[in-house]
Amino acid sequence: VTLANNHVEDFGAAGYENTKRILDENGVAYVEEDKTTIFVTESGLRIGLYADSFDFRQSDIEENIASLREEGAEIIICAFHWGTEGAYRHNDKQARYAHAAIDAGADIVWGNHPHVLQEMEEYNGKMIFYSLGNFSFGGNKHPSDYDSAVVQLQVIREYDGTVRTGELNIIPIRISSDPDRNNYQPILYSQEEEGYQRVLDKLSGAYTGAN
Repeated sequence: VTLANNHVEDFGAAGYENTKRILDENGVAYVEEDKTTIFVTESGLRIGLYADSFDFRQSDIEENIASLREEGAEIIICAFHWGTEGAYRHNDKQARYAHAAIDAGADIVWGNHPHVLQEMEEYNGKMIFYSLGNFSFGGNKHPSDYDSAVVQLQVIREYDGTVRTGELNIIPIRISSDPDRNNYQPILYSQEEEGYQRVLDKLSGAYTGAN
């Protein structure tokens, strides 16, 4: 879970501390703004997380990713809160810092804040998801866009111990099971529904609808 966003203090400092307490009590790894953490899975995979929000510096990105590698992270995910709200296209700043993160050694860049899907990009063999939209977002009962996606990216440990990413699977979803309002209960799109292809088009950059 990333806590680097503009909603973490919607319920004040007490709400923020309560969120961290509940995550700790339930063994859910989280990362705070401009900080890092390492989560170790049951199989022993060491996943490094780095998060930042809005005010990026390339030196911070490089230093934090290097720090995670030094701590033994085998896969590094950068969670960046950025971009223009409601825009289906990423901007130059997003691309610049996403590429910088991959160049510095990140394996996955996962963006959020626009509240809609933006393009995904393969860069130097690594995946960038500029925005994966909403999943269960309580800030809007009637959003203008209900499309989202669950992304599964395979992580493979080779026989020699090295770790790499593998097959990518995109699961198009609608963020509400109620078509008239957001009930915070995401459901899968069937392949026959219009929304299924629309989600894929948004992630590929083929979508031509209005922002």
